[in-house]
Amino acid sequence: MSVEEGLLVDRIGQPTGVAARLASQIGFILEVDRLKTILRRTPLVAADRRENDAEHSWHLALMVIVLAEYAVEPIDVVRALKLVLIHDLVEIYAGDTFVYDASAQVDQVEREQAAAARLFPLLPDDQASEFRALWDEFELRRTPEARFAKAMDRLQPMLLSFHNEGGTWRTPGVTDAEVRRRMSVIGDGAPELWTYAQRLIELAADRGWVATAPS
Repeated sequence: MSVEEGLLVDRIGQPTGVAARLASQIGFILEVDRLKTILRRTPLVAADRRENDAEHSWHLALMVIVLAEYAVEPIDVVRALKLVLIHDLVEIYAGDTFVYDASAQVDQVEREQAAAARLFPLLPDDQASEFRALWDEFELRRTPEARFAKAMDRLQPMLLSFHNEGGTWRTPGVTDAEVRRRMSVIGDGAPELWTYAQRLIELAADRGWVATAPS
């Protein structure tokens, strides 16, 4: 069943007599099950396949808990967890946009804004407003939690690519300079982790896992 064919909950429906609020919440939960089907370009370390968006979001949540001490300023861990778990939900309609694909990024904002306007209203009004505000917070990166969440969002695929001997960094046209440019937002939320990440890029370039930009 494609995204265009309607909500997943409409396949079978829900029991009669269910309160409208709960029906909306269950409908949303079922709809975001689609996240498990959205493939990213990043290869797993543990298996010979690409990760999906749900796996990516889970990994980010765990990273927030484990690495919170490296945030550039104190963060509300629970809020940061909400940000990383919500930030990619729009991709069930908008699709994943590969960070090194400039052409796909041309309309990324428009696609994701339209997806957010379609997805979050499936929830009851109060939760719809909360989820949309959290999604906007992540995108704008104006809070310590959002900056740290974005840092995790960039660091996680770096770890997978490095431990796959380059992974997505082997994509034609990608250079060490481009990786640094795209990943530099890590430094806004976690400078010590950005120092670590830059070392990964240096090692990858030394080992031929990412092309070296002309000097």
